[in-house]
Amino acid sequence: MEVIIDNITKSYGIQKAVDRVSFQAGKGEILGFLGPNGAGKTTTMRIITCFMAPDEGDVKIGGLSIHEKPEEIKKHIGYLPESNPLYKDMPVIDYLHYVAELQQVPKSLIRHRIGEMIQVCGLKAEKYKKIYELSKGYQQRVGLAQALIHDPEVLILDEPTSGLDPNQIVEIRELIRKIGKEKTVILCSHILAEVEATCDRIVIINKGQLVADGTATNLRKQAQQKEIFRVTIEDGDRNAIFAALQGLESVETVDFIPKQLQSFEILSKANVSSRKGVFRLCVAKGWTITEMILVERKLEEVFRDLTVNN
Repeated sequence: MEVIIDNITKSYGIQKAVDRVSFQAGKGEILGFLGPNGAGKTTTMRIITCFMAPDEGDVKIGGLSIHEKPEEIKKHIGYLPESNPLYKDMPVIDYLHYVAELQQVPKSLIRHRIGEMIQVCGLKAEKYKKIYELSKGYQQRVGLAQALIHDPEVLILDEPTSGLDPNQIVEIRELIRKIGKEKTVILCSHILAEVEATCDRIVIINKGQLVADGTATNLRKQAQQKEIFRVTIEDGDRNAIFAALQGLESVETVDFIPKQLQSFEILSKANVSSRKGVFRLCVAKGWTITEMILVERKLEEVFRDLTVNN
């Protein structure tokens, strides 16, 4: 089910928490939703889930407007907030039965849905345990199960791997990927590496405004207007190689790489590549290139450029 966020704005007094934000997510897509604290992520998610209405703009889920059909839209959304809403004194199976009733799952289907969620979320061995007896990772699985119990087409996850150990993070990531094949998933997280590993596309907002929308690879390429690569050149004097590289017209700067005597990091001038020039220089000088590696910017660097320097 497609989710379309269309030019939404929300203000608290004179402060605009969300300022004309637009993006969309389609069925079978896992969308990463990023931004620093105070960027407007929580407000946006509350608007999508019909917890609050925007001052301007609209959100349409499966063609339904949040202004016209909020109660109908809620039936199509599963939500796992950062504070996992669990009644920890209840056994897992009883809690899921309780949530299924709250979500108005037909009584004839509740037993089937509970069994399906226990299977999908890997809770078979834990289903009769009380929730407080479970590890944090399994409690997150229960949280996902409650968000999915009514078989929503849209799943919204707020920091789903917060506080988990590395093994639990991998397990939850794989579970989200499995779910994301059939549903529309919007995943909000501060763990950029996790978003990059899990999500098909990334949206970044800052100060209430959308500042980036694309795959992690495309965002890095867009941010990297100046090519950076590392090259190892042998059969020549290190200082002579450095001077010759620095003299290339397409090169902005050259740096020695510590502890690698014949290796250099080259920054090209904006919107040009120096790699052919370096290759031709080495052929002319009789030097041997034993390694040339293009350096991609990390998503963390792109995120900082978009949210700290703007």
